[in-house]
Amino acid sequence: MKERLQELQSEALEKVERSSTLSDLQEIRVAYLGKKGPITEVLRGMGKLSKEERPVIGDLANKVREAITAELDRKKTILEKKALEKKLEHETIDVTLPGRPVQVGGPHLLTSIVEEIEDLFIGMGFEIREGPEVETDYYNFEALNLPKGHPARDMQDSFYITEELLLRTHTSPVQARTMGEYQGSKPVKMICPGKVYRRDTDDATHSHQFTQVEGLYVDKNVRMSDLKGVLNRFAKQMFGEDREIRLRPSFFPFTEPSVEMDISCKVCSGVGCSVCKGTGWIEILGGGMVHPRVLELAGYDPKIYNGFAFGMGPERIAMLKYGVDDIRHFYTNDIRFLKQYHKA
Repeated sequence: MKERLQELQSEALEKVERSSTLSDLQEIRVAYLGKKGPITEVLRGMGKLSKEERPVIGDLANKVREAITAELDRKKTILEKKALEKKLEHETIDVTLPGRPVQVGGPHLLTSIVEEIEDLFIGMGFEIREGPEVETDYYNFEALNLPKGHPARDMQDSFYITEELLLRTHTSPVQARTMGEYQGSKPVKMICPGKVYRRDTDDATHSHQFTQVEGLYVDKNVRMSDLKGVLNRFAKQMFGEDREIRLRPSFFPFTEPSVEMDISCKVCSGVGCSVCKGTGWIEILGGGMVHPRVLELAGYDPKIYNGFAFGMGPERIAMLKYGVDDIRHFYTNDIRFLKQYHKA
């Protein structure tokens, strides 16, 4: 049995030495070291040996296995190296070929518009505030003079998570949270940009998710003329110094009186065209004086403090400023559209 194991070792090592491919090595490995190989067959006959011979033969069998395995691994390394060298000989790299240009990204058009709005209002003394997109019913509605059952809630078809949690329908809750944090202890002058959500059918001018920028200024002796001055400065800086504004009466539950602001059409300069539907004016945002009830709910005494609030949609501003005809372009991530507004 000892002679048979030594014979198998010599035979296997010779075949390994003559092998020229990795598949040959695999065949040798299976043939000699597999469960049905000759070494295994020899070991099965150890039951006929004496107790003294068994450990000797067992140790020899392990050494034979190790020797064959080591030689297989050595030859495998050699063949793999040769295969790689042969592959490299045929796969040369032309270092004179021009490299592939790296596409440099840039801010999304909406991001640029929001940042432009932020810079504008920071220059007028406003601070930037943020709040949660998953909001409570209280801050989204009740704190803004929209108690449960109020008919004006139907103006904003909402995504409710539970009876008391929803995706915010506007960024006004940030205003309510900020005033609630101060509890009438000091004035508030802020804007709050962010995403909002409403159950709406997506089309060229509507989206179930969009962005808003809302502003709030609460202090002593704040007047409607202050609101008009701030919005006039915004319109001229955003759309050009030749833009005119007008305020029209409107209704919002959280402001009284409420107004909507139009800007003169930049296409026809107020004469009338298809863009402004012949009126010479384009609606851009809404605002008004903060309702006394909203101030009270936030801890401000409406006999001492008053203020104004306004809200605008960056998508609408971008569409008017750059002539974008479909709000869905902002969200479909078409690189051809985005490249048009990339500022190098």
